[in-house]
Amino acid sequence: MKHFSIILCAFLLGASAARSQSHGFGVGVMLGEPIGGSFKAWLSDTTAFDVGVGYANWSHDGFQIHSDYLLHNFDLFSAGSGRLPLYFGLGGRVKFADDTQFGIRAPVGVAYLLDGMPVDIFGEVAPILDVTPGLRLEWSFAVGARYWF
Repeated sequence: MKHFSIILCAFLLGASAARSQSHGFGVGVMLGEPIGGSFKAWLSDTTAFDVGVGYANWSHDGFQIHSDYLLHNFDLFSAGSGRLPLYFGLGGRVKFADDTQFGIRAPVGVAYLLDGMPVDIFGEVAPILDVTPGLRLEWSFAVGARYWF
């Protein structure tokens, strides 16, 4: 079983290395607020859709789901052999805490797309305007990594 896992990982890395992180979809983890899973799918060369699922414990502990439409600027920063786009977007968040909270997110972040590898590393911050159960401003922040298929 151990050998099968190594062969499978090598195959996936080799098959995906030819793909750019600006196509397809990525699955990974994020640490911060919330801690959980991250999914991102490219819609075009500069637009993407992301989803985050995890546990938020900074204020009003609870399970959180967020999703955003993202625009990327690939020309703002240089990154040596990789690519370093700045991205920003607009989306929504639902947090299941004592009172279910719904908010509007506006994430801003940067992603390092490793050259020749199907992996990206990202960091973002997002102000969230909760509209239920009442108006309140919160913040979300995360760093993470995704594997691209």
